[in-house]
Amino acid sequence: MISFTKPLFLSFLAVAIPFIASAETILVNDAYVRASSKMAKSAAAFMDIKNTSSQDDRLLDVKSKVAKRVELHTHIKSDDGVMKMRRVDEGFLIPGNDTLRLERGGNHIMFMGLSQPFVNGESILITLFFESAGPIDLEIPIKMKERSTIKSHSHSHSHSHSQSKPHTHSHTH
Repeated sequence: MISFTKPLFLSFLAVAIPFIASAETILVNDAYVRASSKMAKSAAAFMDIKNTSSQDDRLLDVKSKVAKRVELHTHIKSDDGVMKMRRVDEGFLIPGNDTLRLERGGNHIMFMGLSQPFVNGESILITLFFESAGPIDLEIPIKMKERSTIKSHSHSHSHSHSQSKPHTHSHTH
């Protein structure tokens, strides 16, 4: 009787080892997703993706259950000088031993048709799909857009009450 167990196991290793090794070549740092409010219909994710391999790789796609559509986006300047967001169908190249920065005003991940309100400090699950490294699951924190702070100002005014002497109040808003 001929045993196929050992050849079958070795052929499995031959197929699995490149995926195991390649998944270790991608490092993700400083990842977060931002929405402008709890009721926002869209959000964007930002991060640094480091390719530790000497071979180029490409971020091809992103999936998540938190939105109807998740796309790779960039900003381009139109002929009239206005910056516009645009979907990037070909993905983002990550040269060997280099870092792809997904940042505000540049390349980023766009979530459209959010299926749940975002809560500051919670997190979402996403899967990044790379040409060589394959899929990588991430849990990234939600950071809500902070409201702009209104500059405080002071003012004084004088008035008098019917039963008191005139006096001055100072207020800071």
